[in-house]
Parts: sequence; C-alpha cells; structure tokens
Amino acid sequence: MRRLSAAAALAGLALLAGCGKEQPKAEPPRPALTVIAAPAPAFDTAFSGTIQPQTQSALSFRVLGRIISRPIKAGDRVEAGQIVAAIDPTSYEAAARAAAATLASARAQFENAASTEARQSALLAKKTASQAAFDSAEQARASAQASMQQAEASLVKAREQLSYTVLRAEYSGIVTTTSAEIGQTVSPGQAVANVAEPTRRDAVIDAPEAAIDSFFLGEKFTVALQINPEIVASGSLREISPESDAATRSRRLKIALENPNREFRLGSTISARVASGEDPLIRLPVSAVLHEGDKTSVFIVDPQTMKVALRAIDVAPDRDGRFLVRGGLRGDERVVVAGVHRLKDGQQVRLFGSAP
Repeated sequence: MRRLSAAAALAGLALLAGCGKEQPKAEPPRPALTVIAAPAPAFDTAFSGTIQPQTQSALSFRVLGRIISRPIKAGDRVEAGQIVAAIDPTSYEAAARAAAATLASARAQFENAASTEARQSALLAKKTASQAAFDSAEQARASAQASMQQAEASLVKAREQLSYTVLRAEYSGIVTTTSAEIGQTVSPGQAVANVAEPTRRDAVIDAPEAAIDSFFLGEKFTVALQINPEIVASGSLREISPESDAATRSRRLKIALENPNREFRLGSTISARVASGEDPLIRLPVSAVLHEGDKTSVFIVDPQTMKVALRAIDVAPDRDGRFLVRGGLRGDERVVVAGVHRLKDGQQVRLFGSAP
C-alpha cells in the first residue's frame, strides 16, 4: 500500500510540473515583399533619340570663289537640279574663252601641218622630194595633232570649271542648314548648305556599350514621340556604330522607320524600345534569386495557403541589375523579391506590398 501511495504521489507531482510549462507558440507569418512575374522582351529599356534623315549631303563648291547668289534658306524644299548657290564666274568664263582660242589656234596649226604632210607624201611618190623632208612633215603633223588634243582637253576642263560656279541640288530634299552667305569667299569643299532627303528617316539613339550585345541588325523597335507618346511608328535596326563615343562610351544605333507618321519630323525627340517579343522572358531583380552552389532558385507564394515553395529556375546572365528567367517559372506566379535568405521552404508569409 505504501508503494502504491508513493507512485501515485510521484505521478501527481509530474502532472503538476507538466501543467506548469507553457506550450511553444506558432511562428507568426513573415512579411514578404513580392511581385507578379510578367513576361517581357529580353531587353525593354527605352532609349531617347532624335529623328534624322537616312540621306543627308553637305553641298559645297568644287572651285574657289565669292558667293554672289544663294536663293535658298533653311527649311526650304529644293528639287533635283535646282540652283542652291552661285559664285562669281568672271575668271572662269575668261579661262574658258582663252582655252577656246588656244584650241582654234592648235586646230589651224594641225590643218596646216596635215596639208604639208600630204604634199610631201605626193612629192615623195614622184621622187621629187627626199625622205627626210617627208619625215619632218610627218613629225610636224603629229606634234600639231597632239597640241590640238591638249587644247581640246584644256577647253573641256575650263568649261567644267565654269560649270562648278553654280551649285545645284543632287536630289529633292529639305535644306536643314546654311553655312555661307552672299559675299563670302568659299574654298573648294567648304559646306554652303546641308540638304536632307526627307522620305526615308531614321530614329537615332545612343546605347550603352554594355548593352550592344543585346541588339542585332534587323531587330524590331517601337518608336514614340516624346511630345505625344501615343504617336508611334515601327522600325528595324539597320546600323550599329562599330566604335564607341570617346566621351560617353556609348554606341550610335540607327533605326529605319517604316511608313512613319508625318508628325515624325526631322529633329523630333523620340523614345525607342525593342518591340520584338518572339522569346519573352520574365525579368526579376537580383534580390529575388537564391544561389546555392550551381543551383538557382526563387520562392513562390501559394495564393491559397500563403506558404512559400522553393523552386529551381533557369536564368540568363544578369543585365542592368536584373535576371532574365528562361525556364521554371510561369508568367502569373507571385515571387518573393526581398529577404529570401531568411525564408524556409513551406514557411507561412503575409504579403507586404508589391515591388515595382
């Protein structure tokens, strides 16, 4: 009986001790900053630029002279062959007349030498003239002929120089700038006016050197006016500058616009964005990605249970502080983008807003 009483007392004490201990509390849901994964083109950064003509020429004289006429101004439309400017032709006209006179003299000398050669040839045939006299006449005729040909070439050159005193437009276009005034003496090659062909236009942008590998010739772009983003046009990348700008370390890209609206005037400021989306990728910030060895994962939030699940994903190289997800994630799933190193698989969370 005493043994039973002692056992009962010990059991009672153990029960009382157990009741005195507090049960551990469940861990409260951890706040989680999340974002809905959304597919996007591989590169969706917008670049600022301007509208420029594909074809633009700086018109200049080929000869030295003083400008006596410049009937065009910036903004004027010119047609192919229209006079843009003219220089004083007086000296070139005199040179052309002198060349013409020289040619006339050379031609007369050639005709006289040719007649002498013919007479000497006839006399030689009759044995009344020596071979030496005929050879001399033949040489004089050949020399006169060469002089005449030289005079003809000089006349052609003088007339060509005279034609250069009038500057004409090579094609129909718009005068963008003028850089010489009436009375100014210009040198050969010095620009007088710039003419742009307006029907074919480019959107010209400068892209960082680090982003150049993301672009390829023929890639489609969407171009919008900055003054009115609702006015858009499509275009394709036609040229990538082979060298970076020494000051900005950027490369110039030229996007050929396809049937642009008339609002896309030369000089307009635009925004250009990659439009091709054949392979849309999900873009995530670096803070959302968890690296464990060679494995890359993210935490997905189950909207029913509000628990997170660790899932392995396939990512592309990071660009601009972000990762491009190539596989393992759907476009409508919610991903935790902050504090992933403190989460555990299956942990309860509560939403704490959405990342931009």
